[in-house]
Amino acid sequence: MLIRKSTINDLPFIIKLINDGRQKMISEGNTTQWTNGHPSNEQIISDIKNGVSHLIVDKQTQHPLATFALIEGPDPTYAQIYDGQWLNTLPYYVIHRVASAPGVHGIMRMVLNYAFSFTNTIRIDTHEDNRTMRALLQKYGFTYCGIILLENGDPRLVYQGSLTP
Repeated sequence: MLIRKSTINDLPFIIKLINDGRQKMISEGNTTQWTNGHPSNEQIISDIKNGVSHLIVDKQTQHPLATFALIEGPDPTYAQIYDGQWLNTLPYYVIHRVASAPGVHGIMRMVLNYAFSFTNTIRIDTHEDNRTMRALLQKYGFTYCGIILLENGDPRLVYQGSLTP
């Protein structure tokens, strides 16, 4: 597998991966995270145009296996944190909109290794019901830091991982 930036021609693949991710979340009992058209096609197109959308593709076939956005902070929704605090105030990147094709494994490890090649500090948020993502973040040494509110007011649990103490 390899990681590359997405292009507008990848939009149908990204939408399919997002829909696959949505179905996986629903099957695991997380029925409210990616609802009401979120993430929207407009958000994905914006990610592509801003150069923050990435695909993980099969090295041989170039077939897309996963998608994610890697965005240099600061993230405005991370400015106010409730019931906790960030580990530090170092510059950071944020990972958003991670989704993979059914049956594909090892994606989060690849995403994190890639992200840590740009920064020593990563922040990420997820829905309380997204037990899979929460378990992966714990597995990879991320620390639960508190709760943030999205622009629409929905709460998200936030985590931070750092290569520096």
